[in-house]
Amino acid sequence: MYNLKNKVAIVTGSGRHKGIGEAIVIKLASEGCNIVISDIGKPKGTEFAAEHIGATDEMNEIAESCRALGVKVITVACDVRVEVDCENLITQAVKTFGRLDILVNNAGVGYIMEPFTQFKESSWDAVLDVNLKGAFLCSKHAAIQMQKQETGGSIVNIASQAAKSGFPFAAAYTASKHGLVGLTRSNAVELGKYKIRVNAVCPNHITTGLGHWQNKFFSDKLGLDYDSYLQAIVDKNPLGRTGQTEDIAKAVAFLCSDESAYITGEAMNVSGGEEYH
Repeated sequence: MYNLKNKVAIVTGSGRHKGIGEAIVIKLASEGCNIVISDIGKPKGTEFAAEHIGATDEMNEIAESCRALGVKVITVACDVRVEVDCENLITQAVKTFGRLDILVNNAGVGYIMEPFTQFKESSWDAVLDVNLKGAFLCSKHAAIQMQKQETGGSIVNIASQAAKSGFPFAAAYTASKHGLVGLTRSNAVELGKYKIRVNAVCPNHITTGLGHWQNKFFSDKLGLDYDSYLQAIVDKNPLGRTGQTEDIAKAVAFLCSDESAYITGEAMNVSGGEEYH
């Protein structure tokens, strides 16, 4: 549908089952992309515990699902907070496939929530380092490679409804996602002359593993039971349902394709009409 056959795509934060990253790599693979699956690979400190990260075994399992669709896949562990890791991620993609056409900055931390007056500096740093600095570093080295190729490319940043609206207990997350839209727009202006398009996708709530954690957190803070909180989310949505990972993956595939050749610098809402600015 999107003429992505034989394109090479890196997707960060794509090593967790039932996550947005997994849905994106499956969708791009189904469209014929060769895939680089990337995640941190192993726990690192209290902020990046096992239940919140994409481990090497999961990365390999998702890779097999993509290979079953007839494309080539590699996995590369990458801590997006570390520039040498991000540079190596791009290097491994090019070493294996000879080029890079697509980068999807999906790695993110959405499970560190604290009241603003109690928000720890270490928590702030963990969220901003992954959600914003990580996208900066990966985009920087992807853009260097895409400029060398002289054939353009597409960078898609996975932002959030929190890039447009504020949310309690999420000062760092909301700031990072607002910043990610700013990075998207700045890069779109600067990289356009190289035929590199840069866009963001802004999902509303999606009940992934992370979304499930958020449901429990916010229902507790609001004094609601889990099911009542989830129903309240559905009730305020014009399309009457929560988002699905596949909804985001379809938007990403569109923005990676030539069907969106005249679109750059956009922060596209994929929210069932809940977010409209």
